[in-house]
Amino acid sequence: MASGNESQAIGEVGGAARAAANVVSNITHAAGHKNMQQLIQLRWLAVVGQVVTISVTALVFGVQLPLPAMLSVLVCLVAFNIASTLRWQENLPVSNNELLLALLVDVASLTLQLYQSGGTTNPFVFLYLLQVILSVVLLEKKSTWLIVGVTTACVAGLAIFSKPLEVPLDHERGIFSLYIQGMLLCFVLNAALLVFFTGRIMENSRASASKLADLRQRAAEEEHIVRMGLLASGAAHELGTPLATLAVILGDWRRMPEFSRSPDLLEEIAEMQTQLQRCKSIVSGILLSAGETRGESSEATTINTFLSELVDEWRASRPVASFEFENQIEQDVRVVADSTLQQMICNVLDNALEASPEWLRMQARINGDMLELLVTDAGPGFDPAMLAQFGKPYQSSKGQPGRGLGLFLVVNVARMLGGSVTASNRAEGGANVRLTLPLSAIALPEEYDE
Repeated sequence: MASGNESQAIGEVGGAARAAANVVSNITHAAGHKNMQQLIQLRWLAVVGQVVTISVTALVFGVQLPLPAMLSVLVCLVAFNIASTLRWQENLPVSNNELLLALLVDVASLTLQLYQSGGTTNPFVFLYLLQVILSVVLLEKKSTWLIVGVTTACVAGLAIFSKPLEVPLDHERGIFSLYIQGMLLCFVLNAALLVFFTGRIMENSRASASKLADLRQRAAEEEHIVRMGLLASGAAHELGTPLATLAVILGDWRRMPEFSRSPDLLEEIAEMQTQLQRCKSIVSGILLSAGETRGESSEATTINTFLSELVDEWRASRPVASFEFENQIEQDVRVVADSTLQQMICNVLDNALEASPEWLRMQARINGDMLELLVTDAGPGFDPAMLAQFGKPYQSSKGQPGRGLGLFLVVNVARMLGGSVTASNRAEGGANVRLTLPLSAIALPEEYDE
């Protein structure tokens, strides 16, 4: 049977998968909504184009058209588009069937207008191709074939039932033929609308694909973190007994005459006990946070108090020669601090200490509604390849297997809190790591301020 920590980790993996699925659904819905907005805009252009075409054909060229019937179709199309605009003005999910219905309405209105203006002898019959191409871009394959079948049936029906348009074909006149001019205008409209609208629709698709790729990468990294937490929790359980045994042995050594008479050995034993106590604290912290969500082991404090205590504890437990802490926060803020936040900042400091054991500095300030921490060291800096893959697991300049997880955890914890971590090299040597967190993610809620 799985232990409590294993069950929790499995639950967190499942929760992360469900959250990822929800975000995928939201991204898909957003793309569908944008595509529906494109169709609404295209329909308004179609209404304007039909009004202009009918007016020019009837008034300029004197072609007899059933104007009341054609204007009735236009009024219905305008009413449908107004209803669509009101329906989709909010960011609601749009299904394939709803996009299919919108295209079928467009096909129906085009068919009615062509039926009353010459059927297949009308050069604008080629506008059916626009509907087919839009269906290829917007709809699922089964729905696309449905549009192909419907448009084919409409063209066949127009050829059988509609009256020919009383316009002389006079192809011998070339470009001066009214029919050829209509075909040319239809071609230009088809080409322009396809380039403009399908280009925008494809941009929506590419943006959605990019967001989905980022989401999959993030989900994989978060699942990796959960599994690492499971392994760390199991290791912490296993380390408890040998650490306790070492503590007892070191205590016995201090009382043995061979060691008590040697100040140097006593000093070394004291240092060993200090480091052993630090290991036990780390293990206890892992066991404390295992199975607990953010907030259950948190405490209310202020940002200045939290940072001061963190810096004092870190400085006392690390062999740093010179450490500067510049606190530029003038207005203190009530916050909720927990071990996750503390470990994230300590990881950044530990990485800087490994690169620059002689000197490092941390600056803290509040910029707007963001907390900014800047850690500076005087080490060799980051390799360009490391900067390009900053925050990815197992990206380390130390050349040792299994390293490079510290900054990976820092980046992901910051991202889960709504913040970010960036790194850069200094012109004078060394590196900067900037940690940015929204105060809203760590601020104490007003109802608990007392």
